[in-house]
Amino acid sequence: MTIMPLVRHLPSANLLSASFSKPLRFLSMATKTHLDSIDSQVKNDPTSLQNYPVPLSPPLPSISKNIELNRALTASSRSSLFSLSRNHVLFEDQWLIAINKPQGIYCENVLSAVPSLLTDSTDSGTEVKLTELHLANRLDRDTSGIMIITKSHKVAAKLVKAFTEHKVRKTYIASCVGQAPKWVNITMKSGHGRSRYGAWRVYAASDVGKTLPGGSIVKDMETLFEVLSVNGQGQFKEFSESGRDISEVMIIEQKSEIDCNLKKDEILVRAYPKSGRTHQIRLHCQYLGMPIRGDVKYEGAYEWKERTYDGHELHAESLSFEHPVTAENVLIQAPLPSWACQFFESEPLWTN
Repeated sequence: MTIMPLVRHLPSANLLSASFSKPLRFLSMATKTHLDSIDSQVKNDPTSLQNYPVPLSPPLPSISKNIELNRALTASSRSSLFSLSRNHVLFEDQWLIAINKPQGIYCENVLSAVPSLLTDSTDSGTEVKLTELHLANRLDRDTSGIMIITKSHKVAAKLVKAFTEHKVRKTYIASCVGQAPKWVNITMKSGHGRSRYGAWRVYAASDVGKTLPGGSIVKDMETLFEVLSVNGQGQFKEFSESGRDISEVMIIEQKSEIDCNLKKDEILVRAYPKSGRTHQIRLHCQYLGMPIRGDVKYEGAYEWKERTYDGHELHAESLSFEHPVTAENVLIQAPLPSWACQFFESEPLWTN
């Protein structure tokens, strides 16, 4: 048998270490041929780690772990004491009820509070089976705004289907801190996904459909943004159900380049998500270099102008859709929170 020296690094050497009591120095020709074959298979295997899509947004900041834990504990305590009043109700008929969810309250606790509201109310129209109440949409813990709850399983199935098929038009308001954009409105198109046990990340648009570690698939993500105010300068615009005219389209294919040394501005934007991905608006704001204020998970300012933020400033402003029973067009608007009104000299008509 011919013996030859090992002249290159073997990525699979650790797999063989259990069979050798001394460090590997020489391998047989047969063993080298076998390892070369494995190496070639790894390089050509589409599921190999080196062939997985690479995220374009950074991992979670180390500061976010403890802050998010404390926020979760605080929200859990607040949510357990939460009760609904008629002031929270934005819309109601015999099939649906829309609630203006406060910041820092879990969706499940809002749902749990609805039976008491309906039982005590004389305006609900018809008797409701409380066991059939269902969340048609969800908001993150610190996102305020419109939540829709259906009053029967059949209506829930139809409305959830409409959300899944992106037939429900939505607008959000976000307060951001970063470099003021040069555009007035822009549409961002990218990929969205996360590896097993990983965080949600932005991926290249060309990676849509590709597999990530753990087996999940990169999905498409599209958001239209509209600038409403920069440093308090601007005029509040009513939203457009179809979105604004697009002046620019950004197809994301590489990591963003953000100059952290530039002056930071306070920016109020309206977002029209065209897809419904988890943390979609938060991720796209981070990629643009203007993360949402208070959103420490995605590099948002935790402390700003001598104030510490208890949660991110993102608000579900409006929902419009075809009623699942009557087929009528329904438009629901939530009053703007105080942090959004502070951007304007005169308050918009629908405010808290």
